[in-house]
Amino acid sequence: MQAEIEKVKRQIVEVGDLRRGTLSLQHTVCGRSTCRCAGNPPQKHGPYYQLNYSMAGQSKTEAVHKEHLITVRRQVRNYAKLRKLVSRWMDLATELAILRLKDSDK
Repeated sequence: MQAEIEKVKRQIVEVGDLRRGTLSLQHTVCGRSTCRCAGNPPQKHGPYYQLNYSMAGQSKTEAVHKEHLITVRRQVRNYAKLRKLVSRWMDLATELAILRLKDSDK
């Protein structure tokens, strides 16, 4: 189990750049009565990409330019990978702690 924990730690070090959040694709209406987005049927503006996340209890939204989309997607995937690895580490560490306590009781 300790070897598995060490493997997870090595994987964590290799994760790369991180960015929390969820990417979404948005189409908007500007509100000008003469704009194509007010037509019938409406032709909304976009697509625009947004990153939504919470930090220190505050919801945040950031626009993501198309030229940064691949990088931001990778960072978001890396963050999800990190969370999964940390969760695995905690599961293993808990199991190991329980086993060590049982061994110390003998």
